[in-house]
Amino acid sequence: RNIKMAVDAVLQSLSYSETEALNGGLIDFIATSLEEIIEKFDGKKIKRFDQKETILKLKGKNVKELKMNLRQRILSEVANPNIALILMMLGLLGLYFEFSNPGAILPGVIGAISLLLAFFAFQILPVNYVGLLLILLAIGLFVAEIKVQGFGILGIGGIISMIFGSLMLFNSPIPDFKPDLSVVITISIIFGILFLFFLYISLKAHSQKVSTGAEGLLGSEGEAITEISPRGKVFIQGEIWDAHSSTKIPKGARVKVVKVSGLKLEVELIKETE
Repeated sequence: RNIKMAVDAVLQSLSYSETEALNGGLIDFIATSLEEIIEKFDGKKIKRFDQKETILKLKGKNVKELKMNLRQRILSEVANPNIALILMMLGLLGLYFEFSNPGAILPGVIGAISLLLAFFAFQILPVNYVGLLLILLAIGLFVAEIKVQGFGILGIGGIISMIFGSLMLFNSPIPDFKPDLSVVITISIIFGILFLFFLYISLKAHSQKVSTGAEGLLGSEGEAITEISPRGKVFIQGEIWDAHSSTKIPKGARVKVVKVSGLKLEVELIKETE
């Protein structure tokens, strides 16, 4: 056996086609059916791990199929390239939503679990780090699209980078170790749209004027419920506040908050022309 190829397959998650494995001395022959395996191995002398030699007698023997248990079936599905790709995208979206909206909890939990399951699959599948970098570049382009308003160019570039990154993410000559093209395109477009939507909502929320607390009172208008000379009471945002002013303000006049000092407000008179 080619020990180096076997070690690389385990430690580096490399995969080989049947021809590469045969030419490299990793396997004895290529068989297309169970009957062909029995035919070629019957009468073959093999050496066991305890160094004892045994002659295989396979013809006429009953073939027993060993099915995977529930745990093995679940882990096998997680290691599916299409599922692994979906889990990674779901994980990135969930964590981004949680970091953008702290306290939502559920998106963060789902995102963390999905990302950990994706990393588990990446340990089994032959991951190409250039593909992973292209996916990270796509996320950067999505962020830049909202930040600098690239008129869709950066967003389209992000989707293209996401598609190529997803196609290159798993480096294997075996088709079963690569995600389907239709799955890649669908996931990339949906991920791009959802990411841009969440990013837009987040930036819009952060750019809105503060409407609560001390900062939210600045510029607010209300009514003087007592004469302010120089101190008095005002009614603003449904509450009564202590206020003071550098000019005398009559009771019932409209006032505007110009400064907040703890629980006291500095106000000014709103003139009729304003």
